[in-house]
Amino acid sequence: MLEVDQTEFRLWARYVYDISGISLEPAKSYLIESRLGPLLNEYACRKFSDLYQKSKMDSTRTIEKRIIDQITTNETFFFRDNAPFEMLKYKILPDIVDRKTQNAFSNSPISLRIWSAGCSTGQEVYSIAIALQEILGDLNPYNVTVLGTDISSLAIARASQGMYSRFEMDRGLTSERMERYFVPEGGMWKVKDEIRSLATFKKMNLMQPFLGLGKFDIIFCRNVAIYFMMDDRKKLFRHIEDILAADGCLIIGSTESLTGIAPRFEPKRHLRSVFYQLKK
Repeated sequence: MLEVDQTEFRLWARYVYDISGISLEPAKSYLIESRLGPLLNEYACRKFSDLYQKSKMDSTRTIEKRIIDQITTNETFFFRDNAPFEMLKYKILPDIVDRKTQNAFSNSPISLRIWSAGCSTGQEVYSIAIALQEILGDLNPYNVTVLGTDISSLAIARASQGMYSRFEMDRGLTSERMERYFVPEGGMWKVKDEIRSLATFKKMNLMQPFLGLGKFDIIFCRNVAIYFMMDDRKKLFRHIEDILAADGCLIIGSTESLTGIAPRFEPKRHLRSVFYQLKK
């Protein structure tokens, strides 16, 4: 595997930050080598600096998109960590539905808007949709939207397809959920229409303004901000503050904290999990 030298790494670290907001420390030079190495042959480049120059000169930004796809390939699986989804089913959703039911006009559908930021290939989005189905049952009285966004075009395309290998299915799904919410198709497993219809996917860079998203009742932003520098984390959660409903809930990664990052949020504990709400 071709190694990236210090000069090339500094060049690439700045470029990756500019196009994605992801901060690469010198100790992670192996990410450039392992994830971008295959692109050298694809674009007939002898060195990583050659690939950089070709990407900068590509007016179609095709190479840039390929670079983002490679760099942002992150770990994900169904019902990851599980505890946040139990909290969603038995604490957050019931509280929000009860509150909205009390304030709703008779016979009007109850709106539920949920956003999964950095959704990768869609497993978190479909886990949320399955949790909604399991706790609410009949969804006819509700107007449900589960939005999944990611900076990677490739990840969004895969999420939209809703097709997963048996290996991906086995990571987080019980056999009962596999049979209930997926159907085998061409050696893969496809999410059923009743779950797929709840989800919408969109390419989005979290470092850019949140235009036209509207307000959300629940926002999942788990294990995303850890890739950003501190100032960018603060910027991200300031933007999230603006689009979270007054009584909405924010769920971040189990090892993450908003202390010193987002002072407007206060933590609320439920069993083994924590969610955040805006201070009154």
